[in-house]
Amino acid sequence: MSAPRFDLDDELLARAAWSRLAEPGDVNAGALIAALGPSRALHWLRVAHGDADTARRAIDALGERVPLLRAGPRVLSAAVARWGPRLTDLDPRRELRVLRSLGGVLVTPGTPRWPGGLDDLGASTPPCLWVRGDPALSDAVARSVALVGARASTAYGNHMAGDLAGGLVARDVTVVSGGAYGIDAAAHRGALLAGGTTIVLLAGGVDRAYPTGNADLLRTVVESGGSVLSEVPPGGAPSRWRFLQRNRLIAAVSRGTVVVEAAWRSGALSTANRAGELMRPVGAVPGPVTSMASAGCHRLLRDGAAVCVTDADEVVELIGEIGRDVAPSRGSEERPTDGLGPEERRVHDALPVRADAAPQMLAREAGLSEAEVRGALGTLELLGIAVRHGSGWRKADAHGRRHEDSDG
Repeated sequence: MSAPRFDLDDELLARAAWSRLAEPGDVNAGALIAALGPSRALHWLRVAHGDADTARRAIDALGERVPLLRAGPRVLSAAVARWGPRLTDLDPRRELRVLRSLGGVLVTPGTPRWPGGLDDLGASTPPCLWVRGDPALSDAVARSVALVGARASTAYGNHMAGDLAGGLVARDVTVVSGGAYGIDAAAHRGALLAGGTTIVLLAGGVDRAYPTGNADLLRTVVESGGSVLSEVPPGGAPSRWRFLQRNRLIAAVSRGTVVVEAAWRSGALSTANRAGELMRPVGAVPGPVTSMASAGCHRLLRDGAAVCVTDADEVVELIGEIGRDVAPSRGSEERPTDGLGPEERRVHDALPVRADAAPQMLAREAGLSEAEVRGALGTLELLGIAVRHGSGWRKADAHGRRHEDSDG
């Protein structure tokens, strides 16, 4: 094999190289990097991809570490066969030059900018992130929510996504999504319109706006202080597999995931499932029960996989700190009788509005003893919801006064 075109011992270059060699979510590559480090893993791969005898010896030499790699010799051999062809002309400096021309940087695990939630992915943690825009990802995602949903969204779904995003930004929450048409785009736009920042996770390279119709949106995200990022190097094309694997990053990087609108088999449900596997809270916005566009949300709610959320306050409560981010109560208007005990409530129900009733009559009406009635009446009078006139009692009006008889 020809000499490498770059310094394999440069960890940053080695991580960039692995993001080209292995497809997103390749747990064998992740385990190999975790066990050997990115540079030593590259050296090992170059040896293992040699002739058949050399490859066998390299794989056998790693046999003692197989438990750490979650792979046996046959699995490693298959992995080498996948990665090896991409060693030809491998030079991550090319992609890094493209990234720099876009004003981007490479963010790697263990650095202050790295979003620590990605480490929860274990062996499928990406070796690096290619980032355009603000690289301080760890700060941005410390208080963040992924808003996801269908590409074929309805006006209701778009309205809810934009409204939620704007409300979250107002509460210092970063909005994360995938930059696709539909709910993703509505969420990003809602955050931008509210003057906030948002993070876009792409399935392809950060130099390729996908979908192309959202190119202006992605540009605005970067110009507004947000970030566009990918685990795939520049030039990488989005594919169905990469979209599914991208969803795991959306779930891992955020504090929680909310599905705004999704059909029964929407890809957004995979993000919700990933979030649940990672023990992240999941919310779902209910829609009209007749809307197939919300069938996936209703499925999550019915199965107990998500909590019902209807506004930004409830989303913040879902992902926030216990006792600090409680959503304000939206119960019905308080009534004077709220908090009454059973005896006081029965006596109050028995009180007439226009006429006066003696305690003995109230006792018969309420099914209580006269002593119990007199005790309850004292409480009701103190609360201003019962008034006495001579030996009789009646309900007070809204201002704590006697209702006047209709004849004046």
